[in-house]
Amino acid sequence: MAGFRDFLLRFRPAGSPGRAAPGGVPADRAAELTAELEPPLSLLEETETEARGIRDEAVRTAAERRRAAERQAEEIVERASARAQVLRARTTARVRRQAEAEAAELLAAAEREVAGVRSRAEARMPAVLDRVAWLVAEDIGMPPAPGAGDPVAPGQPEGPRERRP
Repeated sequence: MAGFRDFLLRFRPAGSPGRAAPGGVPADRAAELTAELEPPLSLLEETETEARGIRDEAVRTAAERRRAAERQAEEIVERASARAQVLRARTTARVRRQAEAEAAELLAAAEREVAGVRSRAEARMPAVLDRVAWLVAEDIGMPPAPGAGDPVAPGQPEGPRERRP
């Protein structure tokens, strides 16, 4: 690059006014400027070419990374879907087992309740039958069977009862 002195020489007149001096050749400023700017401009062109190459390489690298990320995302989604199906199956089986256990408990409780009702019904049945027979005999005007007293209704205190009219 030109120094400060060379810079100032640009402003020197080609020749002094008056008679011609030896070696007084007019300066070619365009040629001087071209010669001065040619090395930096060629370096700038090289830098621009290098920058263009770097940008093109960055675009290719970004596209490759994007494709790799898309593939990786697809793989992650596939693995997550497969895992979700496995978890759904496990959860469904666990919930089904719990529901079946609860249903079995409810069924056992219902069977115990049925057995209790049947047991109470069987225990009360003879007294109810005696009472029904006595009431029917009373309604049709038949005397009660020998040895059959006035049956007491279940849940009523034992003792003399009023006869129905």
